[in-house]
Amino acid sequence: MPDVSRPTSPSEPTALFKAVQQHFHSVIVPLWQGPGWNPELALPFEALDGDNAPLPPQRYRAMACARQLYLFSSLIDDGQTAQARERAAALFRSLQRHFHDAEHGGWFYSIDAQGAPLDRRKDLYTHAFIIFACAHYWARVREPLVESVLDAALKVVGERFASGDGLYEAVLAEDWSSLASGPLQNPLMHLAEAFLATLAVRDDAAVQQALEALCEALQQRFIEPGHGVMMEKPLGTVDNWFEPGHQFEWFFLLQSSPLLRGSPLHASLERAFAYAEQAGVDNRSGAVSGMLSLDGGVLDATQRIWAQAEYLRALTLRHDGAERLQRQLLALQQHFLHTKGWNECLDGSGAVSRRDMPSTTPYHLATCYLGLAEYFG
Repeated sequence: MPDVSRPTSPSEPTALFKAVQQHFHSVIVPLWQGPGWNPELALPFEALDGDNAPLPPQRYRAMACARQLYLFSSLIDDGQTAQARERAAALFRSLQRHFHDAEHGGWFYSIDAQGAPLDRRKDLYTHAFIIFACAHYWARVREPLVESVLDAALKVVGERFASGDGLYEAVLAEDWSSLASGPLQNPLMHLAEAFLATLAVRDDAAVQQALEALCEALQQRFIEPGHGVMMEKPLGTVDNWFEPGHQFEWFFLLQSSPLLRGSPLHASLERAFAYAEQAGVDNRSGAVSGMLSLDGGVLDATQRIWAQAEYLRALTLRHDGAERLQRQLLALQQHFLHTKGWNECLDGSGAVSRRDMPSTTPYHLATCYLGLAEYFG
């Protein structure tokens, strides 16, 4: 196992990437094949502690199951992950068995520690990840049942969550009645990601139309025109904010899509990228701040590993990003990865503030490393 606490020479970025990639395969993935797996429910535990023991389960979320389904789908036939295909199949079955609402349709948010429905609400974030995971899983296995679940998730999003203006409600009740949640940036971003994943595996005119309408509505309702940043709530909402990590995540999705590259939303996020770097990234340490006010004031200085990963992934698509990419890769290795796993959060001074390791985080690392693998060729 590589010693990820020992910095690799900055002159060897390819070797540094290989070290963190090997850490992922030899340390992080096995956590969710062993101590992170509950064989009784065939679900990942929500989180492990710093010693790799499961935290006492209070709930299991459909979104976490879907993210792990994506993770193991991405590892099928990679030559390094034994039983990835079997684990993906088990997660797909569990998604249906534990979370699907046979009465009202869609998927529950969570179940309790015994497997009974807990939070029965229907949220867009969960359904977006079900679409995303099923699209990736279907690409690997081409099983009709997987595509039928993908189709069902797309249908329920279009019929239940859509608000008629290109946007979607964030949360609905168990029976699909309104909770007056309105649209929120983060689930909409992951819905766009899910639509892109679907279009990557099949031609789908309805999904393409929905994606283009979503991006147009986001440009109108969520983009602050001064800096081009994507706000977390619709424009005009009191106490609104933006997150640098989400600017980088959006930039990658738009820049990597031939369909969306060159759109007005892409142009906005090009500008937002520069502003998020200026206001939200420490040029010395590589730290990415959590939340900023529109004027660039830091509202939350917490450094989250997912934001570090999204910035790193986005830099792979910047023609001027080679030096910063090397810095960020080294920062990820030095500050966030360790021999037992990873640090989920650091505080503003760089001290570890969360030692638990959620089952949802490997999704971000997997997508980041995929982008890096393509960058390093």
